[in-house]
Amino acid sequence: MTHPVIITCAITGAETSREKLPPLPITPEEQAVAVEEAVKAGASIIHLHVREDDGRPSQRKERFEEAIRAIRKRSPEVILQVSTGGAIGESIESRANPLSLFKSIRPEMASLNLGTMNFGEEIFYNHPRDILFLASEMQKYGVMPEIEIYEAGMLESALRLLKKGLLKEPLHFQFVLGVPGGMSGDFKNLVHLVSLLPHPSCHWGVAGVGKNQLPLAVQSLLMGGHVRVGFEDNIFYRKGELAQSNAQLVERVVRIARELGREVATSEQARKILGVSSKVMER
Repeated sequence: MTHPVIITCAITGAETSREKLPPLPITPEEQAVAVEEAVKAGASIIHLHVREDDGRPSQRKERFEEAIRAIRKRSPEVILQVSTGGAIGESIESRANPLSLFKSIRPEMASLNLGTMNFGEEIFYNHPRDILFLASEMQKYGVMPEIEIYEAGMLESALRLLKKGLLKEPLHFQFVLGVPGGMSGDFKNLVHLVSLLPHPSCHWGVAGVGKNQLPLAVQSLLMGGHVRVGFEDNIFYRKGELAQSNAQLVERVVRIARELGREVATSEQARKILGVSSKVMER
């Protein structure tokens, strides 16, 4: 029997602007409302970037704390996954800032990027020593990494970190496909990446970028994987039509999943599937 599908919603990201997408949630309260809507629609994990009030991407620990507290007032059950990717050009020290929150308000997960790559017209820089630093920090704070895979070599890098003891099983991979500079959103690429997984106990999902979001979500559902949607990866509901909300993108995947016979995981079910520890809030 196929396990329930875990739907992650990446509500804001670091690149999309209000000029391109007016309903983009930026402030902590806006993000809290967007999360509440997405959770009601069926999301069980929130991938979180934060912004300053003027829309600039931020890795300030204090801003993450504001956002997380606002989100948990409205959606205490949701799994929160903070970004250590930040915006292109962020220092590794800045990108690591939200990890220290695991000592207090404890988001449960964090993203871990495993290689340098061309990213559109920019370069997403991840020096091997920086990857080791982030992996070590996650291990120190007891956070579960979501391993972000943009091309096959990054998956091989994850296996080397596993051998070094800096990653622990069960591993959870997010295949991010369709970024110019990484693997395209061709279905064959997803099949190939899944074939490289080292053990059946590995968990995986897919984040299709732009026009790839919906077709790759459907492919993942059919293959037994999990799905990420949201404004970070795609701002359109269909060609030429801007999405109205993150929840609208979640609702569509939920409908398709149920038509295909996949139940949608609650946050508590997602914790059990992935082996994520329950959050311990600061009193």
